[in-house]
This record gives sequence, structure tokens and C-alpha cells, in this order.
Amino acid sequence: MTMNEADTRANLIDPKLVAAGWGLVEHSYIRREWSITQGRIIGRGKRASALSSDYVLEYQGRKLAAIEAKKESLSYTEGVRQAKDYAQRLQCRFGYATNGHDIYQMDMLTGEEKLVERFLSPAELWQLTFDPSHKPGALPEPDFAAVWRERFAQIPFECKGDWQPRYYQENAINNALEAIAQGRQRILLTLATGTGKTCIAFQAAWKLFHSRWSLRAQTHPAAAKKRPRILFLADRNVLANQAFNDFGPFGEDAIVRIEPGEIRKLGAVPKNASVFFTIFQTFMSGPEDEHGNRTPYFGQYPEDFFDFIIIDECHRGGANDESSWRDILDYFAPAVQLGLTATPKRTVNTDTYSYFGEPVYSYALKEGINDGFLTPFKVLPIVGTLDEYVYTPGDGVVIKGEPEPGRIYKEADFNRIITIPQREQMRVRYWMDRINPHDKTIVFCATQEHAGMVRDFINQYASAQGWTSNPGYCVRVTANDGSAGESDLKVFQDNEKTIPTILTTSRKLSTGVDARNVRNIVLMRPCNNMIEFKQIIGRGTRLYDGKDYFTIYDFVKAHYNFADPAWDGEPLPPEGKDCATCGHKPCTCPKEPCSVCGFNPCNCVTPCPVCEEAPCSCPSAGCAECEQSPCVCAGQPCPLCGASPCACEKPEKLVIHLSDGKTRSIKHIASALYWSPEGKPITAKEFIERLFGQIPQFFVDEDQLRQIWSDPTTREKLLEDLSEAGYGEEQLDSMKELIDAKDSDVYDVLAYVAYAAETHTRAERVHIAKPAIAQAYSNFKQQAFIDFVLSKYIEDGVAELSPKKMRSLIELKYNTISDAASELGSTATIRETFLGFQRLLYAAQSQDKNQQV
Repeated sequence: MTMNEADTRANLIDPKLVAAGWGLVEHSYIRREWSITQGRIIGRGKRASALSSDYVLEYQGRKLAAIEAKKESLSYTEGVRQAKDYAQRLQCRFGYATNGHDIYQMDMLTGEEKLVERFLSPAELWQLTFDPSHKPGALPEPDFAAVWRERFAQIPFECKGDWQPRYYQENAINNALEAIAQGRQRILLTLATGTGKTCIAFQAAWKLFHSRWSLRAQTHPAAAKKRPRILFLADRNVLANQAFNDFGPFGEDAIVRIEPGEIRKLGAVPKNASVFFTIFQTFMSGPEDEHGNRTPYFGQYPEDFFDFIIIDECHRGGANDESSWRDILDYFAPAVQLGLTATPKRTVNTDTYSYFGEPVYSYALKEGINDGFLTPFKVLPIVGTLDEYVYTPGDGVVIKGEPEPGRIYKEADFNRIITIPQREQMRVRYWMDRINPHDKTIVFCATQEHAGMVRDFINQYASAQGWTSNPGYCVRVTANDGSAGESDLKVFQDNEKTIPTILTTSRKLSTGVDARNVRNIVLMRPCNNMIEFKQIIGRGTRLYDGKDYFTIYDFVKAHYNFADPAWDGEPLPPEGKDCATCGHKPCTCPKEPCSVCGFNPCNCVTPCPVCEEAPCSCPSAGCAECEQSPCVCAGQPCPLCGASPCACEKPEKLVIHLSDGKTRSIKHIASALYWSPEGKPITAKEFIERLFGQIPQFFVDEDQLRQIWSDPTTREKLLEDLSEAGYGEEQLDSMKELIDAKDSDVYDVLAYVAYAAETHTRAERVHIAKPAIAQAYSNFKQQAFIDFVLSKYIEDGVAELSPKKMRSLIELKYNTISDAASELGSTATIRETFLGFQRLLYAAQSQDKNQQV
């Protein structure tokens, strides 16, 4: 009798692992069904398939091999791809694919693959993984490296509750500790915002602390008696405070927060602790002598006082040669310094990488989203009629500055050189009309003054709409708000508190806001710095129950940053020869900024297919008042055409040519960008083109699509398969408006994209199908039940036709299942009615729309 996979594991694979010593040798473990990823969030509470390895072999605290098992009737080759993927993610040198009889071994370092007679033992895997003599081209390691590697591995993670490190966190911790074991002095970790860099730093410090590693013991492990002194440096109090709280397991006596007030009170910097927390600004401050010379506080410590220094957000200047922050790092040069950053190498932060060296581990934003550890997002680019402004004497709208007649004021000028309150008020109303008023939101403004103005407009509009009467609904958190702002931020970060709901800021909150339930980010100031842009996006990526995505409302064309090759991931190495002028590769000769985008290198995107400009200069997608384009409001003349109501021509629809010879058109509006499986946002046009190209793998023609959609079971399976491929229900739903099918089904989106089929509203579909349904279900009680379900379908959509909804619909109409049975017959009869009429509903959809009443 052929064994299934579970029997294959128990009867064939497990005995072979035990025979190799796994589970018998001390500190060796067989980890079964080891979870790797959670599965990408695809909307409506659903996730893509999570990844887990059938077996992970662990020895002395390190994962050394991943095994993919298949039932004995299948070839081992069916598990090769998965085994390689899991081994690569877990940083295991070896991967195995097996059906219990054949064992296929893959060396991820050398690329060697072969069938073997047995699994390698714990000692063999350890030696092959870490002994330099078994690594092609590896240099001999210091004598003390092996000792510290084993000591670090023997210290378990500090697991509070049921916490376990995610695979990438464990990789980052192990790689940082491996670098320390090798004697490296400068170490860099690059991980996306929201992936737990502070947690990684804590676990690394925990292992150093409890293994009694120190600078003096580094090269003489036998003398390791004293625990290390550790310094955590940040540039914001909120970051230092969060880290101080996260390091609580060290114990109150072991940790201390260095603050200027406490130093002045004690008359000296604190030294009686093991882990110290402070900000650069505190360390650079200090008392002045009678000559006015300042002695910084960090100078009160001996240069070799700290063994290990963690620099949070190290790209923000700590490693910049021109920054006085560098004085601190240079002063404590003997210490091992670990830099944490969310930013890949960029021209603007090359000093960070030249100081620390290449990162020992990197984990990108797109990886976090695709693995399901970060929340996806959608971007709504918003084009307004006052994105640029030419002043005409007598306008009467300017309240700041001395405007120059004829000058074109651009986004960067607003709220710095010129302020038009009506413009900001209309922008506030536009995005507030589109959010859930109870969702936590952060608004980034040009200046602190601008943040105050926007705060007031938000509170005024929220009150006028009847959303709230609480004056703290929206608060400003900037440098000028001091401790009151810090207090508001702390309450905002508490997911149990609903007030304040919205924060306005200028630059203060681009980092340091660990608020998991942020649902909206509003950009009302330019954001041309890629580092800052990634930090701002990171404010919304943290996971929270019920949070399927967050939305970025972009008034300032910041989404052009997505076109930058370095948006996510490190730039490709330079190609070509050294420049003949400067002798460098790539060329470092001075260059003029681009005349269009103002950047060097140029940051232009593909010209708009309608106006043929980059960036696009098309008229507004919709007036903030009437939501139409062109605007039909009476009152103020349109800033573009000067007429009231606006007489601007409505932009033509964007026509998409696909390979079937037919065209599709979508509204030319500032529409949402979609997140592609490759990790970059794409336009609606690109989304349609990709979907069209992949549709044949889901259904072969429109008849098969209709057949699948008519059956709730196959319909839900299709939606799951589409989501797995990167086409979630949320994305498909948002396509309806673009094809003028707002009140239609996702079915219409698929049929339109695949076959250029005519769309129908849900009400139209019901009207067409009614005769066929009435003929098939002539009993008036059945018809009453079907009519009720169809009314809910028209109102709320196709989700009402799911079998999962049947019980709630029955109870809503008949109160109890028993009452429904007395009217409609047995439960089986009710179910047949509920499922049966749906086939007629979609079979009828192909009738001529022009014949409808």
C-alpha cells in the first residue's frame, strides 16, 4: 500500500534522520513544519499561502538544513524547488528533497547537487557550514571566532510569551554576531521600516551580554568574566524611549536612560549600568566653562568605556564625515559599532556605507510585503488645478509673502514663499471625504506653521460633518509642540485609544512612530529625498488585525520616487569604463540638474500619454467640491480656464491596445497605483496588461469564465487563485470605477479585460435574468426568497451570493432556519434554490444591453 506524505515522513524519513544522529546528539533538533512566512496580505482578511519547511535541522542554535518531503509515490524532484527556496531564506548551506527512498542533497554555497545515501550528521553539517576549509575561497578565520560562534549559539533568544524571531530577524541577528565573532569592528544591517530592527538589536545585545563577550575578551575568550557595556544611540527621544522599554528584560539595575536633567542633577554622567540609552543631541551637549568652551557629555566617559554601540537610523547623519555626530563615533572608536538603517545605498548616504561597510544582512520592503510581515499599500496620486499658480494682482488670496506678477509658483513654493489657505482647505476636504473618519492618519506638511493650519482645517471640517465634537480629533506634533506633542504622539500610538485620530507634522514623524494601526498617510509637502520617502512609507507598513492595506494620498507627485531604480533594493554596480575626465566609475563630474524635474540624476518618468508631459499636467481628475471634471461648481472662476463654471475640456479616456486586436479604455484620472508581485507599484494600464497576459491560466474563454462565476464554490476558488497571482479582490474592485462599472461585479472587470465584453450593473443583470429565474422557480415563496437575496446582491455586491452568507440571509428574512424551512422546504431544497438561481443570473448577462428597460 502506497503511503501518504504523513506516513512517508513517520515511517521512512524520520528513521533516517535519527540514524544520522538528529534528535539524539546534544543540542540537535528536528524542527517539523517550521513556519517561514505568513503569506502576503491579499485583502478581506485573507492571505496568500504561507511557506513552511517540512523539516529544519538545527544544531547548537543554528539552522543548518531545510528538507522538503514528498509522499513515496512522487519523485523527490517535486520538492527540489521548494527545498532550495527554504534553504536560501533560512540561510542554510544545505537543502534536501526526499520521498523517503531517494535523498537529493543540494549545497547552496558550491551549487553541487547529488543523490546521497544518507543525511549528514549534526557535526558534519556544522563543520561544512562554518569551517573555512570547507568554503571555496574562504580565508582562515581568527582562532577565537569558533569559540564565540558556539558561545553565542548556546545563549537562547529571550522569547517573551510565545514570541519567536521571524526568519529574516534570526538571519540578521546571526549575521551580526558572526561578524563580531570574526572580529569585525563596524557592522551594518539594512532592514525595511517595520521589520523589527530594535528587536534584532535587543537579541544581539542579549546574547553578547549573557555570553560575557567584551572587547577585552574578544581575542581571549577564556578570560570572559565581565559583562559588556552597551550603548544605544538614537536621534530622537521617542526612539531612545522605545528602545529603553524594549530592553526591559535586562532588568532595572542593568539599564539607564541618559538625560541632560538627570546629569545636571547628579553632577556627572551615569556609569553604573550595563546598557545605556541616549540621543546624539544629549551626548553632544554639556556644561560650559568660564571661557565659554563646552565639554560634551560623551567626553566624560573613557574612550574604551563601551564595548558595543548600537546606532539607530544610522543614515541620518551619524556616519556623515561632515556631521558633529561623527565625533561621538570617532571618540568611542575602540567599540564594536552596529548601524541600523532602513535605507539601501544611495548617493546621499554613501558615507554611511563607507563608514560601516556593506551590510551583513538586508531585508527589503517588497520582501516584507510579499512574505506577509508588512502591510501592502495603494497610492492615490491627486492632480489639482492649483498645483501651480501664477499670481495676478488683485487675486486677493495670498496671505503670506510678496508675490511676483507672472511668476509660476510650484509645489515647493507653497506654504514657504506663498500661502493660499483656500488651496490647503480644499485639499483637506478632498482626502477627508475619502477616508474613514475613524482611521488613524498622519499628514505631512511643508512647515510647522502649515501643519497648524492643516490641523485647524481638519478639526473644522470634522466638526461640520458631525464626525466628532472632540477638539483633540486632530493634533499637531512638531518640534515646537514639545512635551505636549510627545504626549499626544504616545496616545496616538496606543491602538486602544481613538483620540487623537489624525496627526499633522512637518518632518518630526518621518521616523520614530511605531503606530501599527495607521491607515492613511497624506503627503501635502514635497518629498524628493528617497531616504525620507522610504521612512514616511514605513509609517503605515506595520501589521494590525483587520488592516489589509494602507493608503497614501499624494498631492505632491512623490509617487515618482517609485520609478527610481533604488526605490527598493541596492543599485546595480556601475558598468562601463572609468570616465576620461574625472577618472572615476561611475563618473563624478558635476552635472546640471534636469530642466524638467530639477534633479541630478534626472528623475523624470515616462511622458503622460494624454498631455505628453512628464510629470503629467492634465487638468484635475475631479473637483474637490463637485467631484467632477470639468468642475461644474458655480462661484469662483477656474484657475485654469478662468470660466465659472469651469469650461476645461474633459480629458479623453486612456486607450489600451492589447494583443487580441481589441482596445480597452479606462478613465484618465489620477487613479490608484497597484502593487506588483515584483515589489513595485504599477499603473492601472500596466495592471490591465499584466492581467490580460495571465488570464489564460485561469480560464480559456468567456463561456468558461461565466461557468466558473455562476457557481459560488468555483467562483471563490478563482478569486483565491487570482489573489495568489497578485490580483486581489481589492485591486479588482478598484478597477470598476476606471472602466465605468462601479456598480458591476468583478466578473465584469475580468470579462472586459479578457474579451472586451460589455459591462452590466448588478441591477441590469438582475433585470435581464428575472424572466428565466421566474420560469425555473415558479413557487411564489421561492421567488420571494430569491428576490430578497437579489436585492441584497444589488445593494452590496457578489459577496452576498456566497454560501457563507446563506444562513445570515435566511435569518435576516425569516428569523430562524426552522421558519424558513416551513416556507421553502428542507435545508437541501433551500441550498439548491440559493445556488441554482445564480447560474441563471450569470447565464443571462450576455443579452443585448440596449434591449433593457
